[in-house]
Amino acid sequence: MGYSARYHAASLAAVFLALAIGILIGSQWGSDVLNNTRQDLESSLTSDLNDARGRIDDLEQQQEWSNEFGGAVYPLLTDGRLRERQIGLIGLGTLPSGVTDAVESAISPTGGDLVAVGAIRQPPSLEDLSAALQDTRFAQIEKNDEALAAYGRTVGRQLVNGGRILNMTRSELMSQSSGQFGGIDGLIIYRSDPGDDSDAEADETAEKLDRAIIEGATSTNARVVGVETFSTDPSTLGFLRDRNLTTVDNVDQPAGKVSLVYALNGAEGAFGVKDGSSRLLPELLSPVVVRLPGGSGQGRAEP
Repeated sequence: MGYSARYHAASLAAVFLALAIGILIGSQWGSDVLNNTRQDLESSLTSDLNDARGRIDDLEQQQEWSNEFGGAVYPLLTDGRLRERQIGLIGLGTLPSGVTDAVESAISPTGGDLVAVGAIRQPPSLEDLSAALQDTRFAQIEKNDEALAAYGRTVGRQLVNGGRILNMTRSELMSQSSGQFGGIDGLIIYRSDPGDDSDAEADETAEKLDRAIIEGATSTNARVVGVETFSTDPSTLGFLRDRNLTTVDNVDQPAGKVSLVYALNGAEGAFGVKDGSSRLLPELLSPVVVRLPGGSGQGRAEP
């Protein structure tokens, strides 16, 4: 028994000694492996990063060349296309300065004028509108969906033709406005995204009013075009396309500006580069009918 116990103890000691030696040897070898792996990974990541930076530099250079080319060609493609036309821009909700700037620069060489810009509250206070409309057929706008829809259609028409109802509720309806709506040949519409944190009931009211305004505007002879910038995310042009509007999803790019001008001249489609667009540009070689001032789009002011 004594021999067995001593033998067993010696065997255990030998096992632990071998394990300790193995750990010592393995730790050194493992450390070398880890160091080599880390160095290889760092080298690979550095190479990938340098490649990515090189591609970014190349893309930025190509973008610069593209913008330079577009800036040079754009005036040639659009010069005089909107001569003496009056254009309005309306935001359904907020109207980012980037959209306004892009539209202004698009119209600048065309001979047209951006004569009115506004942003409709999304939604406006129906209580305030009802108070302003007390002596009209829209007095029940706060309680009656039909009155709201009828008011929206009237506003849509009067954004183009001008009229008393728009003028008397302009401060309640719009969060910002400049210029004079009325006598408009073309109306550009931007619709902002209500966001995920907005009130569902308020969103429903805003959507009803937006639909009615678009319906009213498209019932006139003016060209109505929906726009957004390339960076607008999420896109809201689907709502406008569903109302059969021609749309441009990259109005801040040279191609989008060309599309906007041709759309205001009669081109139809979903132009741009995002999902939902059907082509980058309208047909540029087709004759464009120039609508003279005083023709369609110059409606009479409504009562």
